[in-house]
Amino acid sequence: MRLEGKNTQPMSITISSKPTSIVHKKKRVNARNIQYFLLLLPPLVFFIVAMIIPLIMGIYNSFTDWDGISLEKNWIGFTNYIEIFKDEMFIESFKFTGLFMIFNTIIQNVAAFFFAVMLDSSIKAKNFYRTIIFAPVLLSPILVGQIWTKMYGTILPSINDLFGLSINFNLFSSPDTVLTGLLVANNWQWIGYWMLIYLAGLQAVPKDIYEACTVDGGSWWQKFIHITIPMLGPSITICTIGIATGSLKVYELIVASTGGGPGDSSKSTIMHIYDTAFMSQQSSYASAMSVVFLLVLLIFAFIQLKVLRKREVEL
Repeated sequence: MRLEGKNTQPMSITISSKPTSIVHKKKRVNARNIQYFLLLLPPLVFFIVAMIIPLIMGIYNSFTDWDGISLEKNWIGFTNYIEIFKDEMFIESFKFTGLFMIFNTIIQNVAAFFFAVMLDSSIKAKNFYRTIIFAPVLLSPILVGQIWTKMYGTILPSINDLFGLSINFNLFSSPDTVLTGLLVANNWQWIGYWMLIYLAGLQAVPKDIYEACTVDGGSWWQKFIHITIPMLGPSITICTIGIATGSLKVYELIVASTGGGPGDSSKSTIMHIYDTAFMSQQSSYASAMSVVFLLVLLIFAFIQLKVLRKREVEL
């Protein structure tokens, strides 16, 4: 008997390669993650060794009586922290640093914002003016301190001799004027840096928003209040926090110009901590002051960030 219509070819079984491709994809992702981790490992190790470990050691030392030289450390608890609030020099240095921070933040923000708005317009030779204002940023604070010491002590007083005036230009010589002199020197150096941040923010504002406001009959002042300032919210946050925290940490400028004088009238908190640790050999007490000052910096920056970010959202 002969059977017809039957398929006598052997059956072929096809196995999907999908699971295999998934496995290969996971392997590639894992290999890429390992590469990323290896790239991040050196800076991570450096950060731990240079920042985290010294921080932990400093916190531990603040609870001891270590002098910074001997190998002996005796646990004394919160004694150093209690002494901080009895230390008149620490309180005075903290007041000076606080005043420096407040005036510096206001002046630098307003001046940098003003220059950014002016140099974002169609003014002639604006690139030249940007370069002139930014140039002092390239100098070290030590050099800036020496420059303004020379300015106040020699160059500016020569104007009195030239025009027969009697203006007191030597601002570093009196406790009543030393803060003003340091503010002038510090703002001269750093206004250009924050100006660039405001310039970047201004150039990121869409031009069609201004054009729409012009079509609706908006004046220059209305554009400035209702468009420019709200759109620069992130730049204002960055500049305010950066200027404030940087002002609280001022050290090199004071060392190179006034040395904390006259007397101790311009001694900053950082300078007082340094003198306590290395001049008075009270490293544990200086560590306690550093911990307190670090907490103040973190709290202050957190409050600023919260307030300014909230303002950005409202806008």
